[in-house]
Amino acid sequence: MDFQERVKALRAHHEELLSRKNEPVEWGNGIYDKWKNPILTAEHTPLEWRYDFCEQDNPYLMQRIMMNATLNSGALKWGDKYVLVVRVEGADRKSFFAVAESPNGVDNFRFWEEPVTMPDDVIPATNIYDMRITRHEDGWIYGVFCAERHDDSQPGNLSAATATAGIARTKDLKTWERLPDLKTKSQQRNVVLHPEFVDGKYAFYTRPQDGFIDTGSGGGIGWALVDDITHAEVKEEKIINARHYHTITEVKNGEGPHPIKTPKGWLHLAHGVRATADGLRYVLYMYMTSLEDPTKVIAQPGGFFLVPQGDEYLGDVMNVAFANGWIADVDGKVFIYYASADTRMHVATSTVDKLIDYCMNTPEDGLYTAASVETIKKLVAKNRANKK
Repeated sequence: MDFQERVKALRAHHEELLSRKNEPVEWGNGIYDKWKNPILTAEHTPLEWRYDFCEQDNPYLMQRIMMNATLNSGALKWGDKYVLVVRVEGADRKSFFAVAESPNGVDNFRFWEEPVTMPDDVIPATNIYDMRITRHEDGWIYGVFCAERHDDSQPGNLSAATATAGIARTKDLKTWERLPDLKTKSQQRNVVLHPEFVDGKYAFYTRPQDGFIDTGSGGGIGWALVDDITHAEVKEEKIINARHYHTITEVKNGEGPHPIKTPKGWLHLAHGVRATADGLRYVLYMYMTSLEDPTKVIAQPGGFFLVPQGDEYLGDVMNVAFANGWIADVDGKVFIYYASADTRMHVATSTVDKLIDYCMNTPEDGLYTAASVETIKKLVAKNRANKK
């Protein structure tokens, strides 16, 4: 097979992957439907990012730049398209942002021609990742993401890092204006911008940490108001969703995408982390806050909402489900975009009504075994009575 024939076969193989039809998995939990195929993998990235198609320079048709993973995507509706701002990780371990769009939100995702060019802050970051996208009522689309740098206070430790919340804004998802990183007293890796002004100020969900990995004294998901987003500084921060011993949030927890506004309250999707004998386990959970006071939790179902299952368990970082993007359509359908094992992107679908019902009618975690047993017994008794 000559060079051009190999190129043609490669493009046909890639197109087969991109155009593969997805379908919901049977026998779910009634809360949401997971979809069978990952929606984005490293193999979905454009061939032009990976191959040199000049026969003279690349006669063996090798990948000159390899991709490792697609994960942790921000999301928004863009016209009639479902758009993800994807964290793409190359073989060199550097992450960058790239936009992929789909006509239906569940398959046929295709990347835009080039990755996002993100301007640097005053101090350039070594790595940027995990962008939360917020279409704010001020008219801008904001991206808030982690900006990672080496911790120069530990020059001999090449694993020591610091994290700040990078902030950028755009009108077209192509040209981004970089704003100064969020100033806080602690490190921040999971910061989310609320879509509305609160008391005339910008509101952020935060996750205060003493270190790059460990939360230390950080007590959970925080809330802070900022006067000027072009020079954002957290001066006061309060915890609105705390961590608890022997729960899914024991080690840490953080906001996922910005919450969805509903007639009953704000729907929140978050991640919780606990320690196991095999390392950290990341799961997704939900809670709701009041429309009148977004810091007031009005419902929180006990336990996890979504966890890795089957092949989702396997990848670069095992036992991880992570989400920082979802889309609520005008018809009430909700597309939940989550990554598994820090490797690939998936979608689950539900509705606003189902998620409200789940949050408001699922029992809370009683924090003790005895309370869990009593909750189950109450349900058994109710079902027994309904048989009569």
